[in-house]
Amino acid sequence: MSLLARPLRAAVCSFAVLTVSVAACAAVSPAAGADPGCVPGGRALRYVVAFDRGTSEASARQQAAADCGQVTGYYPQISVAIVTSADPRFADRIGPERAFSAQATRLAAEQPGIAAAAPARALVPRTDPARVPSADLSSRQWDMDLIGAPAAHQVTGGDRKVVVGVLDSGVDPNHPELSAAIDAGDSAGCLTGVPDQSPAAWQPTTSVHGTHVAGIIAAAADGKGVTGVAPGVRIASVKVIDDRGYADPEAAVCGIMWSAARHLPIANSSWFVNPWSLSCVRGNDRGVVHEVLARAVEYATAQGTLNVAAATNEAVDLTPSAPAGSPTAGGKCEALPAGLREVVTVSAVGADRVKAGYSSYGLGVVDVTAPGGDGDQCVVSTVPGGFAPLCGTSMAAPHAAGVLALLKSVHPGWSAAELRAALESRATPMPCPDDYDLTGDGAQDAYCSGYDGYNGFYGHGLVDARSAVTPAQTGPPSPVR
Repeated sequence: MSLLARPLRAAVCSFAVLTVSVAACAAVSPAAGADPGCVPGGRALRYVVAFDRGTSEASARQQAAADCGQVTGYYPQISVAIVTSADPRFADRIGPERAFSAQATRLAAEQPGIAAAAPARALVPRTDPARVPSADLSSRQWDMDLIGAPAAHQVTGGDRKVVVGVLDSGVDPNHPELSAAIDAGDSAGCLTGVPDQSPAAWQPTTSVHGTHVAGIIAAAADGKGVTGVAPGVRIASVKVIDDRGYADPEAAVCGIMWSAARHLPIANSSWFVNPWSLSCVRGNDRGVVHEVLARAVEYATAQGTLNVAAATNEAVDLTPSAPAGSPTAGGKCEALPAGLREVVTVSAVGADRVKAGYSSYGLGVVDVTAPGGDGDQCVVSTVPGGFAPLCGTSMAAPHAAGVLALLKSVHPGWSAAELRAALESRATPMPCPDDYDLTGDGAQDAYCSGYDGYNGFYGHGLVDARSAVTPAQTGPPSPVR
């Protein structure tokens, strides 16, 4: 699944559900100038296409049309196009090493003998602010205590000039703990690979996930409900997860590029790209997805947007060359965007400050760790209609994004590289555990490599909100690694 949250253990709100249907794609006519051999009778599918760097939009359109496709969106900064084609041979014609369709992969998965695509999800309710519980839930926010957020709030809760992009399933603008934080002008839906600023495009439809993530970052400090890490900053809802829980490559590229275009200093991604489950083998199609996301993140970082990503809940070793004895020794597991070097990748710990059993890990991949919850102690945050606990690296990543938002608030001139360096250098170092036998069967459930100040379980350590707002240095920090 793309949503990196664990099932709810309990809920402090309840809401009705409705069924949702997903319309089939409509066919598209071949573009003008298309090869007369095009076969447009198939289902119209979206592709993400990586052209040679420097390719003009006109040239990209011409190449796509010649191979029976129509460009519906183009990012000239990274030479990546979103192409629609009803010809089932489009990828082979333009080159499978540079084109990929998540929709086509899911259609293939619907064939007998192969795992079926995810079913449609139920609609979330529209929030009535008057019906949202007003009880103070701060006593349940062990996660905020763990990272020193209450102490940080004595200094600042963040600056409203700082806007954090929540690249997710949509954020509920009617929730009373989030309504003042939503920046509608910087919000957009990206499900087609092209940004759509209409409110319906960026609001949640079938998932509470994005609203939960947003609350961890910026829920209001009003004595009601929960309080976020940086309650004074604002949130841009950038919808990249569809109604079935998929984060397709074209949506991911759109979300990252939108964040850069809107000059958002921080963007949070609590998902990994579908349609695959996380695998330790990467084929040519994965190479395409890696390339387009790497280009997008590289560009966004250069524009000043620091991307934060969840390490995933697959409990796998993401180290590029896993050590002997590891379940993935000799292979390579890559989660995208978490596996990209310029992304701040966050693992999850429980209330006991130990890596959660579900959290993926990896030396050289995990940069910091943060509360994600485990067992019966999940992270309580906002959901449409009220509040609920969820566990996962999805919850860990926005804690780190919130700390970065506090850093940006007190150091508005810092670059993405400086913010990252400060986050890592001010984290609380956490050594590898002496024993990681979670099941008590005498075998280690995962292997932590590295040293006290930097290792595969916790990276540079536990994020620290209090340290983020303490004037520890007179100038910007130097990169940690």
